[in-house]
Amino acid sequence: MNVKQAYYLSMEFLQGRALLNAIGNLDLTGKYAEALSQLGHDLESVATQEPDAALGNGGLGRLASCFLDSLATLNYPAWGYGLRYKYGLFQQNITKDGQEEVAESWLEMGNPWEIVRKDVTYPVKFYGKVVIGSDGRKHWIGGENIKAVAYDVPIPGYKTKTTINLRLWSTKVPSQDFDLRAFNAGEHAKANEAHANAEKICYILYPGDESMEGKILRLKQQYTLCSASLQDIIACFERRSGKSVNWEEFPTKVAVQMNDTHPTLCIPELMRILIDVKGLSWKEAWNITQRTMAYTNHTVLPEALEKWSLDLMQKLLPRHVEIIEMIDEELINNIISEYGTADLVVLEKKLTEMRIFDNVDFPASVVQLFVKPKKISHVKPKQKKLLVKTLEPSSMTVDEEVESEEVVSEEVESEEVVSEEVEYEEVESKEVESEEVESQEVESEEVESQEVESEEVEPEEEDLGNEEPTFLKSDPRLPKMVRMANLCVVGGHAVNGVAEIHSEIVKEDVFNSFYKLWPEKFQNKTNGVTPRRWIKFCNPDLSNIITKWIGTDDWVLNTEKLAELRKLADNEDLHLEWRAAKRSNKMKVVSFIKEKTGYVVSPDAMFDIQVKRIHEYKRQLLNILGIVYRYKKMKEMSAKERISSFVPRVCIFGGKAFATYVQAKRIVKFITDVGATINHDPDIGNLLKVVFVPDYNVSVAEMLIPASELSQHISTAGMEASGTSNMKFAMNGCVLIGTLDGANVEIRQEVGEDNFFLFGARAHEIAGLRKERAEGKFVPDPRFEEVKKFVRDGAFGSYNYDELIGSLEGNKGFGRADYFLVGKDFPDYLECQQKVDEAYSDQKKWTKMSILNTAGSYKFSSDRTIHEYARDIWDIKPVVLP
Repeated sequence: MNVKQAYYLSMEFLQGRALLNAIGNLDLTGKYAEALSQLGHDLESVATQEPDAALGNGGLGRLASCFLDSLATLNYPAWGYGLRYKYGLFQQNITKDGQEEVAESWLEMGNPWEIVRKDVTYPVKFYGKVVIGSDGRKHWIGGENIKAVAYDVPIPGYKTKTTINLRLWSTKVPSQDFDLRAFNAGEHAKANEAHANAEKICYILYPGDESMEGKILRLKQQYTLCSASLQDIIACFERRSGKSVNWEEFPTKVAVQMNDTHPTLCIPELMRILIDVKGLSWKEAWNITQRTMAYTNHTVLPEALEKWSLDLMQKLLPRHVEIIEMIDEELINNIISEYGTADLVVLEKKLTEMRIFDNVDFPASVVQLFVKPKKISHVKPKQKKLLVKTLEPSSMTVDEEVESEEVVSEEVESEEVVSEEVEYEEVESKEVESEEVESQEVESEEVESQEVESEEVEPEEEDLGNEEPTFLKSDPRLPKMVRMANLCVVGGHAVNGVAEIHSEIVKEDVFNSFYKLWPEKFQNKTNGVTPRRWIKFCNPDLSNIITKWIGTDDWVLNTEKLAELRKLADNEDLHLEWRAAKRSNKMKVVSFIKEKTGYVVSPDAMFDIQVKRIHEYKRQLLNILGIVYRYKKMKEMSAKERISSFVPRVCIFGGKAFATYVQAKRIVKFITDVGATINHDPDIGNLLKVVFVPDYNVSVAEMLIPASELSQHISTAGMEASGTSNMKFAMNGCVLIGTLDGANVEIRQEVGEDNFFLFGARAHEIAGLRKERAEGKFVPDPRFEEVKKFVRDGAFGSYNYDELIGSLEGNKGFGRADYFLVGKDFPDYLECQQKVDEAYSDQKKWTKMSILNTAGSYKFSSDRTIHEYARDIWDIKPVVLP
């Protein structure tokens, strides 16, 4: 039908298992299970044989997968593009030393869900040089050439014929690049070097980038995704256009969404193809690019807003750097045009913040605006009077200043030194004298005669050179960088955050200068999750209850119907069924924990879960220190006091720490040490258990989330863009404890303040609290000091936790001063956990809270999010197959 199509580019797609999702979306679950049983197989057992596709790690990849499910279900014309990682991020093993990483083995038995498209390949180039050809166009030649090969993964929609495509790229080189001569000479590694260099691009998700080789590999990954995908998109556009390709129509047929900054190189790559290959002018290509591209920001952490070494990019992608330089210069001209040159302080601030390059010399045209000459002229008082008038701060434009200087130079005739070149300080120091001369001009003949005399005196010059503000020149001690997020904002027509609070931070803080320049670009698109995978398929017991009490299963497509549960929240029969479903799910987790960790936990205890990437800002450390405090208080009590004072809890953690993130790995080690001590303490028994589930992934989440009763989303306020696991937990009737951060803010609004356990500092307070800490004014709570001492005294073994605990101490310094405010929020967190215990003790109240969480989660369907993207950013319409 040749309609406009959206293309979603992401470095991650965390798909999970495909079998149950596919037969569920085809509405065949019952029939399929029956057919398998006739063959002597159980559907659930067969489904567990499928490994999770290792194509992502955290919320970024899971969001992308939810979006594909919604796009297919809602019949939107859209594709996903990603990379086919052979070994994934890593498989996580938990040992006595903490986390151990080994390569994923998900492809060892092959992947039945993918279709290899050896007929769909595109060349991708690295290194080389740029030359001007006989046609006058620039050509990028030489260097290292590889091929990107397409692997297609079908994404079926729910109860629709629509099946969209996730196209993954794998990398290789042609057979002739294998060096037979070297191989036969015994140089086997050299013979295979080209193949190895190509294939390793798609080995690992997020390869370690502390080494230069790691940085090069990451940049190669990002460019491979961008180049292969855009070549494919353009080939499709040209095919559909037939013989008459009108490039002006490209943005009316194509929308490209960059999921975070990883696909930023799409911007210069599309420009390169349009200008160098298709022959368009710069103006035409830039207009098409800006109308085609859009960017989703996922972080406010400065270190996560990608910056790449300019020197590295210059070597690897020389033509792209030329294009980025031109985009940067155009941006600088835009900024100068917008803000003028009257207030150079404001202009300096805007240019420093907004340009794409960081620590790179400004163009000469910009330098001229800021130069302060250092030439001193010793001239007569009358001349000084004229100079003072000329050089007073004014709102004149550059042209007006030039004209006024010409007038001055005419008045002083041949004395050329009287110009902008006079040092400001010299003029200012004579202001009083000049004013006196001015006031006496008419009256004093003496002054006039002095002027005549002084006119005969030759002025003396002293040239001290030009003084430039330091920001105009690069600092040789610092690296020259390319700011990818700035390029995304400049090169696209839309920038969106992923939760209301996050989008406000993006506008007011992260990209404030861009927002003031282009307010129309900035939007919010609160994340969502697919209700198919995250309630209907992973929690069939709860799904059946919802369908029974609402009277329809339409809620799977129209989650607004979940709100009907609100009027049933006090129904005791519903309460009984609701609790029975929760217990059934908890029993599955009891067996799972025994199998994976050897620990035996009680299904009668509250299941308290925190599963997400291990990161200091997500504050797993706050959670485990709260558990340590709870354990210490238990140990100080008699058995009878313990039972009456505490609700039994099973505290479950899961998530991967990046292999090179040392502090996160210390946190994993600490959690497992605390668990090993508490779980073997006979005094505590089933009152408290701590479990770290190894190798957390989508399939583990599908088991843990339906069984959860309390879920922790406790990041430092203002640091989590959105979060999506919070939405999945709420959908499954789990009560949340959390800060006012990310989507927590909106979840709390929807489920009701009484059904969300809130604690902690607010986002607008964080900067002030850090400043207070730096000034040495923070006074830690005695309970916080007590817990740290308990850990240091060896309560959890002989491992030295000084580095971990030390990060919470001191007032300044890298890795010190409790940047994520664990100590500040600790007392509030403990008090909030006390309220959790009190609420859980009243099961009738808790069950009502659980029902209201599911009822209030309707807003957080990815269907709603995708409708908003389609309407506000992509301008695409559903296409229903006949």
